[in-house]
Amino acid sequence: MKMIQAIIRHEKLGDVKSALYDIGVVGLNVTEIQGRGVQKGATRQWRGAVYDVDLLPKIKLETVVDDALVEKAVDIIQKAACTGNIGDGKIFVWTVDQVVRVRTNERGRGAI
Repeated sequence: MKMIQAIIRHEKLGDVKSALYDIGVVGLNVTEIQGRGVQKGATRQWRGAVYDVDLLPKIKLETVVDDALVEKAVDIIQKAACTGNIGDGKIFVWTVDQVVRVRTNERGRGAI
């Protein structure tokens, strides 16, 4: 099993959720975050004053999938989240040793 974490633009969340649902990934967590990377923030103007915003709002999406579905899920996220511009985000994948469904104590792949 693998944990997939994707940092994406707010406006792409609906596209990514729909695309993941279409391949059978229904369980996910979504968190509103702020961060920066290559994009390095932006310059804003408010009431005539110019200021720099170095942390931009993003969405962090997390899901755990079976090993057989990892590459497909990563490809789906990449395609659905891509605008072709700086700031589209990143996808991280790492191994999950154990999953336990709290309600039933089911363990492993069945608990996903």
